[in-house]
Amino acid sequence: MSTLEIKNLSHSYIKNKTVLTNIDLEIKEGEILSILGPSGCGKTTLLRIIAGLEKETNGSIQINNKIVSDYLHTIPTEKRNVGLVVQERALFPHLTIIKNVMFGLNNSKKENIDTAMNILKLFRVDRYAHNFPHEISSGEQQRVAIARAMAPKPKILLMDEPFGTLDQSLTVQLRIETKKILKDNNTTSIIVSHDIDDALAMSDRVIVLENGMIKQSGVAKDITHLSKEKAVKIQ
Repeated sequence: MSTLEIKNLSHSYIKNKTVLTNIDLEIKEGEILSILGPSGCGKTTLLRIIAGLEKETNGSIQINNKIVSDYLHTIPTEKRNVGLVVQERALFPHLTIIKNVMFGLNNSKKENIDTAMNILKLFRVDRYAHNFPHEISSGEQQRVAIARAMAPKPKILLMDEPFGTLDQSLTVQLRIETKKILKDNNTTSIIVSHDIDDALAMSDRVIVLENGMIKQSGVAKDITHLSKEKAVKIQ
């Protein structure tokens, strides 16, 4: 069963300057997909369009067998059941960790607390529930940011350079932990990155964007044939 289906998607910010061209993409339930490519190739734009933060110029997007955007209409971000994690983490500085995670939940207070604590436990940051973001490390903040995005149980979790600001040892650890949690929860995920190692460690499948078009697509292990020269180009 497909969770996300994108058909013939193109996008331009100004006339005659196309950012994305004829993107066709299908993602199965529980699949983790990485999108690689150089800066300016359209990776983040594609993620923002899927999330509903931007409207594509042409094409359609279907989530869980429901059209969320096409030439006739578009469904707003908050009704797409999509979670978003950005590199900057973007936690609310005036809220405690648990209140950050509870922010997008709409059940009873007790249910929201239970849900928030359970997801914080999965990411091993529950002991910081009553701390503020500035009181914990950058790695712990990123765990909280991912936990907050997963707490409402979105159909799709979108992550834009989620480990880009972390040091290497912390990145390796967080990749392993995050992948396990995503797989255990059968969470369909898309990770945008410039780092081939992110793709290899996290993904079932990888696509490579160049100049707004899909140039390569395949299972993650097939990306290992990329030479160091190509790896440098992607970064």
